[in-house]
Amino acid sequence: MLIRPDVAIVGAGPVGLAIAWRCAQRGLRVVVHDPAPGSGASHVAAGMLSPVAEAYFGEHELTGLLAESAARWPAFAAELTEVAGTDVGYRTGGTLVVGLTADDLAEARRLWSYQQGLGLSITPLRPSALRDREPALAPRVRGGAFAPGDHQVDPRRLVAALCAAAERAGAVLRPAPVARLSDVDARFTVVAAGCGAAALTGLPVRPVKGQVLRLRAPGGGAPGFRHVVRGYADGESIYLVPRDSGEVVVGATVEERTDTEVTAGAVLRLLRAAVDLVPELAEYDLVEASAGLRPGTPDNAPIIGPLPGRPGVLVATGHHRHGIVLTPVTADLVTELIATGEPDPLLAPFTPDRFVPEEEPGWN
Repeated sequence: MLIRPDVAIVGAGPVGLAIAWRCAQRGLRVVVHDPAPGSGASHVAAGMLSPVAEAYFGEHELTGLLAESAARWPAFAAELTEVAGTDVGYRTGGTLVVGLTADDLAEARRLWSYQQGLGLSITPLRPSALRDREPALAPRVRGGAFAPGDHQVDPRRLVAALCAAAERAGAVLRPAPVARLSDVDARFTVVAAGCGAAALTGLPVRPVKGQVLRLRAPGGGAPGFRHVVRGYADGESIYLVPRDSGEVVVGATVEERTDTEVTAGAVLRLLRAAVDLVPELAEYDLVEASAGLRPGTPDNAPIIGPLPGRPGVLVATGHHRHGIVLTPVTADLVTELIATGEPDPLLAPFTPDRFVPEEEPGWN
């Protein structure tokens, strides 16, 4: 006789797997439904944990959630590494935010001023101090700033570790898709299906295409720079994420498209901007070009909490560019809500009911 699970999770990206792990740690019976764990947006993601560099105008509440989750990452990474027995690539070298031209630097400074006004830790640097910290930067770079609290993790390693941790805690991974929520039988169902959440829940989650490149340092050595570099190069927004393995992730486009084709124009723009900032990248091997679909929402904030009109159904989706950094806090908030029935005050700005029309109380 099959025992009805306490929690069924639809989607095995980092968020869904982290919820599964945390719920199983609470002694709940957990099943995760996904035909290909980690094959969604996280497979393409660079893994930047950037509560400072990602703080943007008009997103004050989201910035607070990013900062809260980033503060949980050191303990989360340490615990996961110990339980799974594998390194997740968590690195704390900080992030440099740079501008190539005078116009690029002016745009960057406008954002730094806003971030400093929020009390976030970002320190402007003169060009000489910038290159002392990162000599591989091009001499043309006009200036930059250092965000010591913006770190990184390897999303592909993260997914593998979360799969292992969830299963060791007792969660069961079922490699099958879910077409309708009525197909799922559990006390609680958590929809953590990224862009697929729209069809399952009716919520306004849309795909936002991102194209990303992966380079490899010649000779199998480590990259010639150690910081995550984010910046602007002749108006092109770019990030460069060096890994100890020799890989450098270069990204990413932001396109309101639903396909996952890699285009020559995007590759050209990304490589040109990357080499403008770090010239030695011209000698690296291009080993992968890929595209994924981020789950976006109308206000660019995630959707976390109970689905109106559907008792026992919760959602954890719409994380857009922030799915990796928001993984620990999303897992904690959803697990606590399932285990205790009490929503954490942090959830209030991000619940699904903000997208439910008031004149349709029976919406589902």
